[in-house]
Amino acid sequence: MDVVNLLKKEVRGLIDNDSAHDFAHIMRVYKNAQMICKKERVNKKLVLCAVLLHDIVSYPKSDKRSKLSSIQSAAKSKKILKKFNFDNEEIQIISDAIHDHSFSQNKIPSTIVGKILQDADRLDAIGAIGIARVFAVGGSEKRPFYNVKDPFCKNRLPDDKIWTLDHFYQKLLQLESLMNTQSGKIEAKKRTKILNNFLNQLKNEIQ
Repeated sequence: MDVVNLLKKEVRGLIDNDSAHDFAHIMRVYKNAQMICKKERVNKKLVLCAVLLHDIVSYPKSDKRSKLSSIQSAAKSKKILKKFNFDNEEIQIISDAIHDHSFSQNKIPSTIVGKILQDADRLDAIGAIGIARVFAVGGSEKRPFYNVKDPFCKNRLPDDKIWTLDHFYQKLLQLESLMNTQSGKIEAKKRTKILNNFLNQLKNEIQ
């Protein structure tokens, strides 16, 4: 596992993203992946390397290139992995996992490495940390918290490019049903409950 620690040092010097996609995010996803790996038959080294490299390219959500973040991260990861003497098969597994992990790609990864990366990353989008991240991104994009006339999308389709709270309805509340692993599903259920409790409390405060 020494190569994982070396790669961690390499990535720490590369990550210069917004607060929702910084090195602390990488390490939370890393922790989630370690938890899931305990229950799955998988090459843990490949999973953790995929986690470390999954956001090495990350564009702001308002950037037209945002949907290319995972694709470009996958391409860049290949060059880095070659420096650390990974073989071609390992490089392909890791880069494929990174390529397919993002919500915007709308893909279910074909390998267990990819499935674990996707679950671990999605867990960091929900729960208490997910709430913090969504409002951090909304603030950086200068979006209003919510649509005053219909904050909770009762009579309209959510649009998270305009209102931050809409991201709960456009993405976050869907993630529990999209998890790949049993461990991911169990943890996602707990974290989704936190989202719903927050929304219920918010309703009490603003309506």
